[in-house]
Amino acid sequence: YECSVVIKQWYQRRVRGNVVDGAVRIVRSEGLATLFRGVGPNMGRAALMNIGQAAFYDQTKDTLLHWEVIGDNTAGHFTCSFIAGTAATVITQPFDVVKTRVMQGSRYSGVIQCIVATAKEGPMSFFKGFVPAWIRLSPQTILTWILLEKLRKVFPAS
Repeated sequence: YECSVVIKQWYQRRVRGNVVDGAVRIVRSEGLATLFRGVGPNMGRAALMNIGQAAFYDQTKDTLLHWEVIGDNTAGHFTCSFIAGTAATVITQPFDVVKTRVMQGSRYSGVIQCIVATAKEGPMSFFKGFVPAWIRLSPQTILTWILLEKLRKVFPAS
């Protein structure tokens, strides 16, 4: 995944042609490691994304069912998945900002320098692009959990 994003960004800045040509040009001019720029922050982001979605969904569902705020139905699943999608976006947005900045090129020598520079801009700079990220992630989270709950009813665990 990271390779394709790096190639796309590199192409948008420099050349026109096909993907293979782009990959070869990147490796020749900037080295093989360039294709994997941003992998570290993306791995952290992916782990937190899964934690945010799964843990927040299950915990929210258990809590709201216990308090009898929701029922075990589509509306309840929608509510819990909406909360989980929002929580996952809040948790992962700082990683998205750092990953994007690191992958954009030579402005930073590494992840730590990027984090320090972003922090100097103020804490809210880690949440730039939050609304578009939330608009992208929340529907996916909602559909995933509602579908999973429907499948649980069709194929109950034994």
